[in-house]
Amino acid sequence: MSIKTTGDQRRAVETAWVRLRSVALILCFGVFAAFSASHAQAQSYSFNTVSIEGNQRVEQGTILSYAGIGRGEAVSPGALNDAYQRIVNSGLFETVELVPSGSTLVIRVQEWPTINRINIEGNVRLKDDQLLPLVQSQVRRVYNPTVAEQDAASMVELYEARGRLAASVSPKIIRRANNRVDLVFEVVEGKVVEIERLSFVGNRSFSDRRLRRVLDTKQAGFLRQIIQRDTFVADRIEFDKRLLSDFYTARGYIDFQILSVNSEFSRERNAFFITFTIQEGQPYKFGGVTASSDLPNVDAQEFLAVTKTRAGQTYSPGALENDINRMERLATQKGLAFIRVNPEITRDQRNLILNVDYVIERGPRIFVERIDIEGNATTLDRVIRRQFKTVEGDPFNPREIRQAAERIRALGYFANADVNTSEGSAGDQVVVDVDVEEQPTGNLSFGASYSADTGPGVNISFSERNFLGRGQTLRFVVASGTDSASSNLSFTEPALLGRDLSFTFNAFYSVSEQDDSFYDTRVVGISPSLTFPISENGRLQTRYSVSKDTVSNISKESSPILKGEVGSKYTSAFGYTFTYDTRVTGLNPNAGVLLSFGQDFAGFGGDTKYVKTSAKAIGQTKVMNEEVTLRATFEGGAINSFGGSTSRLTDRYFLGPNLLRGFESKGIGPRDLGAVNRDALGGNMFAVARFEAEFPLGLPEEYGISGGAFVDVGSLWGLDDTAGAGGIVDDSAALRASIGVSLFWDTPIGPLRFNFSKPLKKEDYDLEQNFNLTISTEF
Repeated sequence: MSIKTTGDQRRAVETAWVRLRSVALILCFGVFAAFSASHAQAQSYSFNTVSIEGNQRVEQGTILSYAGIGRGEAVSPGALNDAYQRIVNSGLFETVELVPSGSTLVIRVQEWPTINRINIEGNVRLKDDQLLPLVQSQVRRVYNPTVAEQDAASMVELYEARGRLAASVSPKIIRRANNRVDLVFEVVEGKVVEIERLSFVGNRSFSDRRLRRVLDTKQAGFLRQIIQRDTFVADRIEFDKRLLSDFYTARGYIDFQILSVNSEFSRERNAFFITFTIQEGQPYKFGGVTASSDLPNVDAQEFLAVTKTRAGQTYSPGALENDINRMERLATQKGLAFIRVNPEITRDQRNLILNVDYVIERGPRIFVERIDIEGNATTLDRVIRRQFKTVEGDPFNPREIRQAAERIRALGYFANADVNTSEGSAGDQVVVDVDVEEQPTGNLSFGASYSADTGPGVNISFSERNFLGRGQTLRFVVASGTDSASSNLSFTEPALLGRDLSFTFNAFYSVSEQDDSFYDTRVVGISPSLTFPISENGRLQTRYSVSKDTVSNISKESSPILKGEVGSKYTSAFGYTFTYDTRVTGLNPNAGVLLSFGQDFAGFGGDTKYVKTSAKAIGQTKVMNEEVTLRATFEGGAINSFGGSTSRLTDRYFLGPNLLRGFESKGIGPRDLGAVNRDALGGNMFAVARFEAEFPLGLPEEYGISGGAFVDVGSLWGLDDTAGAGGIVDDSAALRASIGVSLFWDTPIGPLRFNFSKPLKKEDYDLEQNFNLTISTEF
């Protein structure tokens, strides 16, 4: 029987044999010395000459320094073995042989070859530009098998992070002339290991379906080839555990525990079954909320007055944190330094309440010496520094540093952001160390769209959220449909003059040539604005806009009202919008309110004069253990012209399926019933109320499909001048109502919403739309 071996195998055998022969030779010298000595003293050798053979790149002096054997120095067999080991461990030589020959020590070496090129073969899912940065081996450097194995292990780790746990990478060498080799990494990617099932044990208050929505990890569904979050990644499980703990704690379950997380392979070893074993405990509410202090000039009741937690509310660490922030902010406003608020919580097990006493005390006199920032190759230091409310020399507040760290992470500029503190130059000084890892912040997208109103269309958009590393946002969008086109350029500076003052500049252009309108419009203009906070939950935007509005190509069969609006007019307007939002700082994690009120005053130059008022109120809550979401929206607007001016097409409101489902865009509102085409005229006033519910349909959660039902009520009415109409103009506030159902589908391309509606109350001339497909938005 014959056995064939490759060149690498023969080489490995020869290398092993040479090393074995060297070791055996040294051992023989040792045994010979032990048995030939007349005393228990080991025999020593002395070499007058050291001869080095086989080295090409490595200097003889370098090899002698590793050997550590001096001329005429007595050398024992053990020392000779140590010299051999030092030369081998240098990593410079593929083989090493030490041969004593009388008074001469012959050191034969064979150097590791140099790397001629590095290739990766067999990789499809991960490209070379993703894997090569992990390789520490370098071309024209000495090949080191240990480094090559580490490179292979780094590639395997990246594949495992992408859910390919069966991936393997093997480094191979192909020998070339002149002691050179090609280093080849052979990749076997294997299949993605998906999460077949996410389940929970011990949950009583919340269903598995509700808890799965909390986790970042998802089950594999029928879109498993597109969705990336259904692959098994061990690090993501740790993140999910934090999410699950935060979810329960925010709802008062202070004793919540994750007892274990079991990950089991399927029998086919291509999927995981993950089970979270939890212990919920009991939900607690706030009991008595008090404040106390032993400090002079501190009125505890004054500080208690700024808190918002009240007895009977569900306990939440976030509510405590918000109260502490308010109290410490009050201390800063009153000029009290080093004030700390520590909540002392006592538990009433019988009544399931937590009594909170905010203890106002003076903290240690520690100052911030400096803030050191590292890792920001593109982002300017000031973009990161402005997330701190603390500057060098201010009193050190650990809570403020933690909040600044969260604000830095929330920017979205960094893949990782660590904020830590270390001792400063003195005992009362600390240094804040910020270490960030930047990530891409630009986005260029090409897309296609379809609308029941405008037909098919294409769009191109470019956005950069960290323009030139200054934290600014630059966005440019071009969209084109069958009968319309629009473009928008916007630039936002979020911290004008280094303050919480956002400046935005918008330039816009739109043209509409829709066949169902019997007229064309074109609007071009600019609008700069400033936005700033005026309270904890309120923000105010002030703006100015100037535009040129053109109406043209009115059909001969249209109303005289529209024919009288042909031409171009300039609009110059100042405006403001106040927004009140409790979704972030509200006490109830399952409910929130968004209120907005704004006005625009046109007439500061230009050709139009009016006051345009708009208002919106949205409320949302979750019921039935957060399985069902209820939402109510009230919205309205009014245009009041003055100074002999009248509203035009480009100023008035038009209601479409986004505001009042069941009707086409421009499907309701004032119309000239005497005109042949009865074209929509738009209205000066509108009011709508939308009530809707979203609920599960019992389908597997990984499908991302849920259902909904809605009722919409509203009207559009009012014109400034109807006397010039050739017929009867109906601009009354006739009520419209519709009812319908929705299908929500969370797809990889975005959350889609399918609306099926039926008008319950309408006018004879209204245009219905029973089906509508939109991108779903979250409140």
